Amino acid sequence: MARPPGESAGKTQRGIQSVEVGGRLLQALADARRPLALAELAAAAQLAPAQAHTYLVSLTRLGLIKRDHLDGSYEPGPLALRLGMLHLDHTPAYRAAVPHVQALASAIGWNVAVSLPTPQGPTIVHYASAGSPLHVNLHVGTVMALATTATGRTYCAFQPPAHWQPIWRQQEAGASSADTLPGFMDQLAAVRQRGMERSIDTPSPAVSSLAMPLVDADGTLRLVLTAIGSTGAIDVDWQGPVARTLRGAIDDIARAMEAT
Repeated sequence: MARPPGESAGKTQRGIQSVEVGGRLLQALADARRPLALAELAAAAQLAPAQAHTYLVSLTRLGLIKRDHLDGSYEPGPLALRLGMLHLDHTPAYRAAVPHVQALASAIGWNVAVSLPTPQGPTIVHYASAGSPLHVNLHVGTVMALATTATGRTYCAFQPPAHWQPIWRQQEAGASSADTLPGFMDQLAAVRQRGMERSIDTPSPAVSSLAMPLVDADGTLRLVLTAIGSTGAIDVDWQGPVARTLRGAIDDIARAMEAT
């Protein structure tokens, strides 16, 4: 990209400090992944509550942040959500997966989640329902636990440890990481060997799942497809029909990505 006239290669571009301060509030909200009260949000952005409130008024007017009228907490606004979806629409794996996922859910008769690898962990970006009621709270934006979900273990198995170990240690804070990490690494080796992972009755009772990764030629994890159904009804056998159909969908998505 050409530099503006008169600007040298090493010169730091001048920005608008107030915009960057507002960005700290947005970053704090994104990092928290939940609505925050004014005091919490201000502390996370390292601002005084009165100063944070002034910025939040403007961010709310822009639609980047929304204030709950009942409890006064702040969460991402409609413009922030639209920008997030625009980013997803330009992600090749997401673009390629979405046209296949509803057909996959219909073919297997169970719900299917598409999760992308993010710095926060495997995050559901698309959820296709097959019409089967499940007692599980999954939706777009859910970040899956690493140790207790098939999606989480698949995410870890096909990424460098540096990408997931800080998250894992935070989630396993109640246990001794020195004692539990070797066993978890053994689980991940088995996941890599099988090319898929399953959970039965965990983390939600009576719900089971089968997860499979899409890994490109250079070994980069692009997404995880997870079929989710009622324990005893969904077939989570490694060689079963759900596994075979999932594999076919992964192959179709990979071909669609190559074609773009």
